[in-house]
Amino acid sequence: MLPPAQLPLPLARPPSSARADWVPDASNAEALAWLADPATWPLHRLALFGPPGTGKTHLLHIAVADHGWRLIDGAALTPDLAVAPAPGTALDAAEAADQHALFHLINQAAATGAPLLLAARQPPARWATTLPDLASRLRATHAVALAGPTDALLAALLAKHLADRQLRLDAPVQSWLLARLPRDAASLAAAIATLDEAALAQSAPITRPFARQILGPQLGLDDADDDRFGNDFPETSPDAGNPG
Repeated sequence: MLPPAQLPLPLARPPSSARADWVPDASNAEALAWLADPATWPLHRLALFGPPGTGKTHLLHIAVADHGWRLIDGAALTPDLAVAPAPGTALDAAEAADQHALFHLINQAAATGAPLLLAARQPPARWATTLPDLASRLRATHAVALAGPTDALLAALLAKHLADRQLRLDAPVQSWLLARLPRDAASLAAAIATLDEAALAQSAPITRPFARQILGPQLGLDDADDDRFGNDFPETSPDAGNPG
């Protein structure tokens, strides 16, 4: 039985978006190749698209740091901001931007030659728009997909999320998680966040039984489910679930 819950301190653990923390993989190789040379972008703009957690925002942060561009959230884009002088713009969640503001931003980039990097869940040609001129510009935007992660990338992302939260989990516990979590980066990040919060609240280490108890209901695990690796390995070191 878990010990009585304790209220954890509200410690902010923002994920790192530094280039050093980016994990190259077959699923993002094409995007990296395009980002390496903005001068080759057709019409001076490029769109990255893919499901949540595939690294779009991380790549925007890398581009901004590398080139000195500005980073704007799509919902915050205004017509005045769109036409403000800038050496380049990275627009996150671009499909959420005001259509008139986005139209002005695209025109400004085309007129000045300043690179425009967009990120969204769908390619620009599939964004809903009521402005025909904007729709034609979106269809003409070169789009690069960020594919689903490989096994190697999932393992690396798990290690990154653990490091971001200063957690240590033994390899068998990590293997258990990777074998059962949905194969997408967003689910992986959410699961680690859930385990971290539960471990803090319960002052408990993150062992395999603890992970199963916390994540089992959302993963649809029943009592008959057993670990494919067997039950005879040491699940964690005494301080494995403690931050720091």
